[in-house]
Order: sequence, then structure tokens, then C-alpha cells
Amino acid sequence: MGSALDLWTAYRERAYLASPQPFLGYFFMLEDCDKSNSPVKVKEPHFKVFSEFVGASYSRRYEIFCRKLVLERQYSAAAFITSASTDGNLGDFTTPAQDLSIERFAKVLVGHLSAFV
Repeated sequence: MGSALDLWTAYRERAYLASPQPFLGYFFMLEDCDKSNSPVKVKEPHFKVFSEFVGASYSRRYEIFCRKLVLERQYSAAAFITSASTDGNLGDFTTPAQDLSIERFAKVLVGHLSAFV
């Protein structure tokens, strides 16, 4: 998130002179395994954990994180995929959430680029 904030600040301050609004994309790949799909324990010694993270796996947490990056306008688009270590070298992957698919990411990018044609 720090990189996104740095880029948006530089854009706001016209560090890129008269450049068009940048496209910031976030692409995340997670290993599809038992540990990433099992619920993660939460500790709440100082503050309550948001309910959406209670009992959520790492996979679910990263899905939520990617979605929030776009909802909070830190990134223009995000993609999240998972792949097993045995199948990843074959190019096999899964898209846990369609709104975070590679196809949707590409469509948003193409839409951004088409504004300059």
C-alpha cells in the first residue's frame, strides 16, 4: 500500500508533470494448500478484529485485502489467483473471486489504455 500512496501523492503533486492519471494494478498469487485454506486464529489483546477476518483462511483474507485495495481507490484493479505447487509449473491456477480475476484486471487495464487512443 505504501507504493500506491507514494505514486498517488507524486501524481497529485504533479511530479510527472502533465501525465495522465496512472493505472495502478495489484496482482497477488497464493499457494493453494491446506495451510492457506485453513482458518487462521485471531488474537485480540488490544482491539477487536473485524468480523470478516474471524475464522477466515489466509486465502479469504487476501481476497478481502485485494478487494479493499480497489474499493479504497489505492489501486485501479487487483487480481488474486491461487495455484498448487504441483500444478503451478503447468500454468494451472484458480480464481477464488470473479471480481478479482485476471480477465477483469485486463479489461480494466484495456479500458484505461483506450482513453489514450
